[in-house]
Amino acid sequence: MTENTLREIEELPDMGITLSDGCRLSARVWRPVDAGDDPVPAILEYLPYRKRDGTCARDALTHPWFAARGYACIRVDIRGNGDSEGLMEDEYTALELTDAVEVIAWLAAQPWCSGNVGMMGISWGGFNGLQVAALVPPPLKAVITLCSTVDRFADDIHYKGGCLLNENLGWGATMWAYSSRAPDPALRDNWREMWMQRLENEPFLPSVWLRHQRRDAYWRHGSVIENYGAIKAKVLAIGGWGDAYKNAVPQIVTGITGAKGITGPWVHKYPHFAVPEPRIGFLQEALRWWDHWLKDKDTGVPDDPDYRAFILDGVRPERWYAERPGRWVAEADGATAHMPHRTLYLTANGLSDGPARLNARVRSPQDCGAEAGEYCAIWLGPEMPGDQRDDDARSACFDTGPLEQDTDIFGAPVVRLSLAADQTQAQIAVRLNHIHPDGASTRITYGVLNLSHRSGHSDPAPLTPGEIVDIEVCLDQIAYRLPAGHRLRVAISTAYWPLIWPAPESAEITLTKGALHLPVRRTARGDECSFAPPDAAAPWQTETLRAPAKSRRRETDMNSGEVHLHIRDDFGKLRDTEHGLISGGLARETWSIHPDNPLSARGACHWTEETERDGIRLRTETRSRMWSDKTEFFLEARIEAYENDELVYERDIKDQIARDHL
Repeated sequence: MTENTLREIEELPDMGITLSDGCRLSARVWRPVDAGDDPVPAILEYLPYRKRDGTCARDALTHPWFAARGYACIRVDIRGNGDSEGLMEDEYTALELTDAVEVIAWLAAQPWCSGNVGMMGISWGGFNGLQVAALVPPPLKAVITLCSTVDRFADDIHYKGGCLLNENLGWGATMWAYSSRAPDPALRDNWREMWMQRLENEPFLPSVWLRHQRRDAYWRHGSVIENYGAIKAKVLAIGGWGDAYKNAVPQIVTGITGAKGITGPWVHKYPHFAVPEPRIGFLQEALRWWDHWLKDKDTGVPDDPDYRAFILDGVRPERWYAERPGRWVAEADGATAHMPHRTLYLTANGLSDGPARLNARVRSPQDCGAEAGEYCAIWLGPEMPGDQRDDDARSACFDTGPLEQDTDIFGAPVVRLSLAADQTQAQIAVRLNHIHPDGASTRITYGVLNLSHRSGHSDPAPLTPGEIVDIEVCLDQIAYRLPAGHRLRVAISTAYWPLIWPAPESAEITLTKGALHLPVRRTARGDECSFAPPDAAAPWQTETLRAPAKSRRRETDMNSGEVHLHIRDDFGKLRDTEHGLISGGLARETWSIHPDNPLSARGACHWTEETERDGIRLRTETRSRMWSDKTEFFLEARIEAYENDELVYERDIKDQIARDHL
């Protein structure tokens, strides 16, 4: 066989992997038909998101491509999800990771496997790839992690800067719906029994997560930042500027020996089919990684730049971009920590090169943040930050004059402030915005901070009203070109709804000193690196029964004064034309608040999940709500399951959790 010959492959839709406790996991496998005679390395993707009807679109584009080039690709449903047995208790549990170590050992021992294993995954699979690597299973030689994190408290969907993200409820509601579904009846004779067990035992995870409001042992578990040195596998980390998980790639490059990183313009998707464009030949890059570390071929990856990133051209604000202009740049050694910083001072006259008097007060309406966009853009609706002018008007703003030359911001800006609050509990949101000549405001990057967490996330402490404290707000990593003639703005607010849950009291902040430390890279004159064009295997073959549709609608009740954001993501309904399974889903969220009352905050989520096959129609309806008073959070959740439109299961949950400096 020549180097460029593609191998004939076979697919196994339901390969069983039985663990030591007897639990059978279900794997979908693509591998060369002759792997028994010519063994190949294995690439594991290990997720709860249902290989039979959940990740099929991306699996079809990705795994057969690798298999034809001499790999066995194994897509495993983790315990309690999809077609696998058992029950799921939480995300990233010790059991989940132990199961993965067993799966890796099992794969390495198969006669069709060469004994070398890699892990690849995005989001959940990107997280557990790093976490499993930290356990050092001997066959695991390489990891490709996409859109992941190294710190589960500081940089996931639960908390940010010690503030409670509303995604804690939103994604918890998603998993409440996702994991409560039945396996495919065609693959499991006992599918109904498995379904009932899931429905009875499925945890309502927002309650679990909300019981850990500071960075405790719960969050340290699975946070590989605790011990980067434990990871011996070779790590390629990939992220996107349109994604929530943009900080991990530079952190991994800096912290894990031999790691490489790529950050593009993308949202939470694999970069061979992601948006915004430009896409890259991710599969070819991954193949170079696998060939080098799993097949001992010299593909040159150790000599690649440590960090390759796409510098976004500064453009007008849009809630969705199909494409972002810009250029690819490369850092040979390190990621962004070595960038020089320009310091600009917050003064009464704006952002200045030198310090000057500052005495600015801000008490934002509770609906400030309406143009923040989604915390994690994933469903491909109008999810990006919009024009920031309305939010800027409710904030303290500090502007530069028009810039004399193009400026490439490259790294994580830091804002240091001296301030006092009139409450014991308060929060701030700091946004770095691009101000266009006509006044339009594009958010470049942002950060938030619960001021009780000003000295760290493990031991929060209340403020003393009127006492000046020094704080630091680290903004998210970014690579962004601010054009000559345009201005830079720092906007500071005391609310950022509906991204974060409000503090219990409306607080006024007095700013007495401030500085922006801006990482600035030499101006790139063109692309400094390049990638092959995107490639993929044949797409998933389906029949559309209901077309998808996305909407975001904001409205103000003129009687009550409350402001509501209504989100509707209809994922459509389709039939797999190969095996016939029908699946569909519909998500609705409503976030409500009164501009004058932080205790009016409400979140409500409703998911519908549909599965149909051979006259069997299964449906789950999950609902969840959250609100708070000054001292407590309140949660309610309900799950209903229907078989052929008959209610076969129902369960209600009510919970009350004390606020802990939040």
